[in-house]
Amino acid sequence: MHFFPQHSPSGKLVQIEYALAAVAAGAPSVGIKASNGVVLATEKKQKSILYDEQSVHKVEPITKHIGMVYSGMGPDYRVLVRRARKLAQQYFLVYQEPIPTGQLVQRVASVMQEYTQSGFTAWLCTISLQI
Repeated sequence: MHFFPQHSPSGKLVQIEYALAAVAAGAPSVGIKASNGVVLATEKKQKSILYDEQSVHKVEPITKHIGMVYSGMGPDYRVLVRRARKLAQQYFLVYQEPIPTGQLVQRVASVMQEYTQSGFTAWLCTISLQI
């Protein structure tokens, strides 16, 4: 299956429109920085009575000092969480120190950009906040 960019008659990329709609339909997320730490918060929207709130993790630890929260599609977020953890581990193995937050953000952004440029993967429909 190939996911090549498709333009609408008005010239917009349809996949970007779908991704932005998925993010807009998601619950808002916020990060607040304090002098001694941060708070990541989001709303869990109950989609149905069959929805198990305990099975959904919208705020995830990446390292001891970096967390991640999202708005958008949960499965896409889980892909990013796994990649962020792997990137952080690879950095630690090379430099023997935790990855700086800014560097992890840049690397995760590169992963997201790669998904938009690949003809063999679907685009990620999520926005993440890493603190």
